[in-house]
Amino acid sequence: MVLYFSGTGNSAYVAKRIGAATGDGVLDLFERIRGRNISALRSERPWVVVAPTYAWRLPRAVEHWLKETELLGSEKLYFVLTCGESMGNAGAYLEKLAAAKGLLDLGCAAVTMPENYIAMFETPGQEEALETIAGAERAIDELARRIGRGEALPRPAVSWKDRLLSGAVNRIFYPACVHARKFRVTEKCISCGRCAEVCPLANIRMEGGAPVWGEKCTHCMACICRCPAEAIEYGRHSEGLPRYVCPK
Repeated sequence: MVLYFSGTGNSAYVAKRIGAATGDGVLDLFERIRGRNISALRSERPWVVVAPTYAWRLPRAVEHWLKETELLGSEKLYFVLTCGESMGNAGAYLEKLAAAKGLLDLGCAAVTMPENYIAMFETPGQEEALETIAGAERAIDELARRIGRGEALPRPAVSWKDRLLSGAVNRIFYPACVHARKFRVTEKCISCGRCAEVCPLANIRMEGGAPVWGEKCTHCMACICRCPAEAIEYGRHSEGLPRYVCPK
């Protein structure tokens, strides 16, 4: 079974493409994470977890859910992480997570997809995004073939920089940067409530027709990128940047 978490659609696209190639069921974890549903799941086929890379690691919201949810049936586990450039040394932490759950880690692979982290980086326009996705599809299909055959994924070389990014930098980055304090709404807001609907942590509430952010943000960028009126900004950095939602 393919389990996925996705803020703006990159990991959803990868998960559904893998599931279509392997014939496995595909489950969106959005409602389970949002509703804090940690009831057990069962699959006789290997588990495949597809998620974005947040600060060169698995998103903490997904990590916490996996730690608390029992995965029954198959004892084999794959990870596929989407990223804008690198997943760092994420695989080492996922190997430990699999071991703690009594599952056999069959590897972690990175798939480069269009950049969506509008809080810090430049987001692509649609043409550039489609080019990046087209370039990723061969890698996705090769991963699907390996997973379908039950093969372990190749272990990528890990540099000292990868270890630093996934280790010390990740530990500093989360408390320093992963919060909602810089999100703001502009006069373009149409009070549709879409931002609250797409927040995986139920961290947004509507007050007086406008969104108000709480303290549980995971920086998935769903609220800012899925706003139909482009009425949400992240500080000044996001001003003028295209909002990214996977075009496929």
